[in-house]
Amino acid sequence: MASLTLQNDANALLYAIKSFAAAMLAYYIALSIGLERPSWAIITVYIVSQTSVGASLSRSLYRLAGTVIGAAATVLIVPTFVNMPIVCSVVLTGWITFCLYLSLLERTPRAYAFVLAGYTASLIGFPAVMQPGAIFDTAIVRVQEIMIGILCAALLHRYLLPKRISGLFNSKLSETLRSARQTLADALAGKSDKAANSLHLALALQYLQGVSHHIPYDFALSVPIRHARNALHDKLARLLIVICELRDRLRMIEAMPEDLHKLLGDVQHWLACQDERERKITAEALRIRSEQLTAQQDQLALTLQDAVQASFARHLTEAILLIQQCERLAGAIHHAKPAPGLAQDQPVKGYVFHRDHLAAARTALGAFVIIMSGCLVWIFSAWPDGGTAVSILGVCCTLFGSFDAPAPHIVKYIIGSFWGVLISLIYSFALLPHVTEFSVLVAVFAPAYLLAGSLQARPPTTFMAMGITLTLPVLCELGPRYSGDFAVAVNTAIALFAATGFAVIGMSLLQTVQADAAINRLLKRCRRDIRRSVKGAFKSDETHWTNLMIDRTALLLPRLQRSRQSPAQTLNQMLHYLRIGLGVMHLRRGYSPAGGDTGKALNELFYLPGNATDAAILRQRIAAMIGRCLPAGQQQSQQFVGRLVDLYCALQEQNREQADDQ
Repeated sequence: MASLTLQNDANALLYAIKSFAAAMLAYYIALSIGLERPSWAIITVYIVSQTSVGASLSRSLYRLAGTVIGAAATVLIVPTFVNMPIVCSVVLTGWITFCLYLSLLERTPRAYAFVLAGYTASLIGFPAVMQPGAIFDTAIVRVQEIMIGILCAALLHRYLLPKRISGLFNSKLSETLRSARQTLADALAGKSDKAANSLHLALALQYLQGVSHHIPYDFALSVPIRHARNALHDKLARLLIVICELRDRLRMIEAMPEDLHKLLGDVQHWLACQDERERKITAEALRIRSEQLTAQQDQLALTLQDAVQASFARHLTEAILLIQQCERLAGAIHHAKPAPGLAQDQPVKGYVFHRDHLAAARTALGAFVIIMSGCLVWIFSAWPDGGTAVSILGVCCTLFGSFDAPAPHIVKYIIGSFWGVLISLIYSFALLPHVTEFSVLVAVFAPAYLLAGSLQARPPTTFMAMGITLTLPVLCELGPRYSGDFAVAVNTAIALFAATGFAVIGMSLLQTVQADAAINRLLKRCRRDIRRSVKGAFKSDETHWTNLMIDRTALLLPRLQRSRQSPAQTLNQMLHYLRIGLGVMHLRRGYSPAGGDTGKALNELFYLPGNATDAAILRQRIAAMIGRCLPAGQQQSQQFVGRLVDLYCALQEQNREQADDQ
């Protein structure tokens, strides 16, 4: 633990040093070429800098794209509505909230480009509403200053002791694979009491997806490695479901055959093996044994209990194969080589994002009301610094709009801004008047920026540190020459705190998403998709559905901590929807020897009121269909029986959970 703390401290200090060096380099270049407000170059460095090479470069490129788009939009909007401040404010606010809406739908790091397109329009546009004549020059200069900051941040983080994000990805992937093996071992040993325990790995998959997005910017990445990452996600997502299926079957088997019991013990021993080489050799032998036993169980199945045993053997075979494939893919990714046995034309899905247009529109509408309210107060009060305040308000709405509860994060930023204002006043009126050389300026700013930069590298204090690093250059009025003005500094500070305070109140009222409401909406979307699937309107295959539900689970898990609902019950409900959806998709696409009875049973499933009695009746009908299909001599019939067993077990688990809740 102590070594980990020291490593984190060292990484934070390294980040602070590189960011400060990039900021001072950007400031020096901006001064050298005579830009109007070189402080923007410093601000840009601290906005785009990340703790790894890939994340810093990708964020820099997205900020550049967003800045150019936002500046271009501002240049088009402000002159068009000159002498119409209210109309101009409405259009600017509409653009900002439209960008926020797009960023909420994107849900990848690319969303930062949309955030910056709105962010830039707010910073440049609102202060120019009352003085639109210089908007073009302001936009051009601002883009130049930001480009310098981006270039310096990208170069310093890329070439000065670079920390590659691929190492973080590989370590997290190894940890996730170990967790998956342990979860499978616990399920086979009967240690896991809840079927949905494996769904907690959905957060790890979401994290891996977020990190992997930056890997192409870390080094020259070939297409096969990207293909392998997507394939690995598909396999891991499927493994989580197979673990749930195995746990469920294990509870339903009344008397396990000796050969199946012996295979189960060998698989548990294999999962506990720490020798990677021995594990690879053993895995192939176990897979062959399991396939042979599955074929034997399928041929001999005469009753529902036999079919459940055959289904257990089939899922055990699949689990062994998935573990094998995941380890091969992880090895290929680690060594940046094509995965053995994975054809590049083999279709893979990769991560599938849940997108909620209505929730994004609601957040954007709330931001529109908040920003426009600030504009009206500013315009009708004729507040001289109102444009600055509204521009900061727009930044808050775009920067913090993606959080369910944005207020606590803005409060952290306000606390940091408070310290930033105090430090800025000390610098502006006690230290900077005595500074006459650039080297002395660097030495004077080093303590504050190194401390704030190290805090910015730590997630719990990131927003507080940004309040310091972004406030210092503005209030100190870092330009070509010293121009300290106490009245200007105080008025700017008042505008800052008025805007952030108004943002806390407004976003608490209009942009806060209640955890229970968000969870219920996710579950409702799952039920809707299942109903659409049975009607043939939901055009999705099994892999797409599984990956989509994994993302929905990852969205649900953090909200459960703030919810009054039972986490276990909610996760089991999500797992039930996932398995029901898979069962329906399998049966709709598969061969049906039972003819119309299957279609009738499926229709009844989707239009059930959802109580345990109806589910029990449906299980009885599915069990009868399984009995009519046994013995299943052909492979197609065996697959159909397996799909019926999957649906039967999903309904059995639903009934058991409902009984436990009562």
